[in-house]
Amino acid sequence: MRRRNFLHAAAAAAGAGAALPLGGTVHAATPTGVRTGPPTITPDDIRFPTVSRRLRPGSAGRAGLITEHVDRMADEAARYMAPGPGRPNPSHPGFVLIAARNSVIVAHEARGHAVRYESWDAATKTPVELPREQWVPMAKDTLFDMASVSKLFTSTVAAQLWERGVIDLDEPVARYLPDFAAADPAKAAITPRHLLTHRSGLVSWMNLAGYPGNDARMAAIYASVLRREPGSGYEYSDLNLITLGQLLHRVTGEPLDDLIADRVTGPLGMTETMFNPPRSLLPRIAATEYQPGTGRGMVHGTVHDENAWYLGGVAGHAGIFSTAADMAVFGQMLANGGHYAGTRVLSEATVRKILVNYSADIGASPRGLGWQVGQRFYMDALTSPVTAGHTGYTGPCIVVDPVDRTVFVFLANRVHPTRDWGTDSDYRRAPARAFARAVPVRPATGRTAWFSGMTDAADVTLTAPLSRMRTTGKVAFHLWYDTEPKVDSGSLEASTDGGSNWAPVPLNLRAKGRRWSTGGTFDGYSGRQWLKASAEVAADTTHLRWRYRTDGAYQGRGVYVDGIRVTSDGHDAFDVRRLVSDGWQESAN
Repeated sequence: MRRRNFLHAAAAAAGAGAALPLGGTVHAATPTGVRTGPPTITPDDIRFPTVSRRLRPGSAGRAGLITEHVDRMADEAARYMAPGPGRPNPSHPGFVLIAARNSVIVAHEARGHAVRYESWDAATKTPVELPREQWVPMAKDTLFDMASVSKLFTSTVAAQLWERGVIDLDEPVARYLPDFAAADPAKAAITPRHLLTHRSGLVSWMNLAGYPGNDARMAAIYASVLRREPGSGYEYSDLNLITLGQLLHRVTGEPLDDLIADRVTGPLGMTETMFNPPRSLLPRIAATEYQPGTGRGMVHGTVHDENAWYLGGVAGHAGIFSTAADMAVFGQMLANGGHYAGTRVLSEATVRKILVNYSADIGASPRGLGWQVGQRFYMDALTSPVTAGHTGYTGPCIVVDPVDRTVFVFLANRVHPTRDWGTDSDYRRAPARAFARAVPVRPATGRTAWFSGMTDAADVTLTAPLSRMRTTGKVAFHLWYDTEPKVDSGSLEASTDGGSNWAPVPLNLRAKGRRWSTGGTFDGYSGRQWLKASAEVAADTTHLRWRYRTDGAYQGRGVYVDGIRVTSDGHDAFDVRRLVSDGWQESAN
């Protein structure tokens, strides 16, 4: 599974007219008060809503979305319930999704089956299905094992106790758990912040089977060998959140499940979010994996994660069960800046700190405090520098974009009947991409703009034949772009031989309060706004073209071009009716 750092690194160049590397940016002299470089957004720039509305169902139009693409989300996800190109097996047997914008739920769909398989034949690598009459269809209120999404609840309690002064994220963990560093003094440097951001240096996983009790299991974790110096690198580790959960229990005297219920799910009205659901809920719970090795057979109604199960079903890293509706409430709380329906769980200042990328200094997988940020491998075109979320091994994910105020919840039991069918996140990206496309980009001028589309492994062009120019000309146009940084790129190119050969055209770009130049290519995040673009066009230029190239996976929202004008000697050198599209389309939104 590919993971890339989302941060956009602009390459510097010296001198006007100097050759630039691909995507290079020139920070030329600018007027006082005008910034250089492409727009970005930090957590401090987010404008959270001031009104704390409850989620309520409504139309796509009411949420300011495009109905056509909202309606595609469930169909896109359903494609992965069957084998397809590059996947010999289904990605999952079923799912429930919710999509909301501005607190309006525009989609809440259930497809497929919560229970379908009896077991898994490891020898033949084939599933054993239940009799068809015993298959249980997915329902909108199906409960799912949230797996590592549980980490977000542990993290929320930690953030809440931090803002209230109960714990200090930068004090040693050993201050709260003296046994933590007893076996290895190097662990004395580990802080709760290291645990939340996966920079502790702890190993990623260890088998907690075979110990006589939970005290022995925790002692084994504390005695585990460090992989690296605390703070020096990133490695995702369940042990971080197991340890953090124990820390929270120690400082409050309350069990972790009670802490989460009393401080998070209870106040938010998330009545169907819990550890160790009662047997009475079993008919509503999605089954997970066939695990003969743990003596459980088909796991159904108990936590899938083996270590969480050994710990009694309650752990800081896994164990939560929830519904799509409850998870949407949790996501909306974050999108609102820490409150929901009049109930505040976190301060706005704390939410902003949660959304900071604490991996930026080492170029590792972007991580906030507990939450992932800017993780395109499952967020896809919903990604921004402050988009937050998390995935779970059993199949779920949540994505919260405070820029467009969207919440996306996708719950699947992808390990039913086996984890051997793979973990690729295509099945998460497909509906997320449709949801992102549903957020309109209105033309800068007129009724339509030219749109590149959002297709993997694409190379699409929009070509403008020019009239003969006797002197140097100028092209001006409106530009909107949002791409996977450093991988998918747009460009303006020129040909002087009728279109046989092409070269990038250096661009001058402007947004409100910003000016910068590039060597002709552009990529990454541009503030989800229209930019003003201009460039000089050599006198012998016969054609200009706008080009968008993507790799085989992960998307942004693409490139839009509008209001194109090419002039030379005070006269138009271009007729918009002569534009030639190869893969671009005219779009009203």
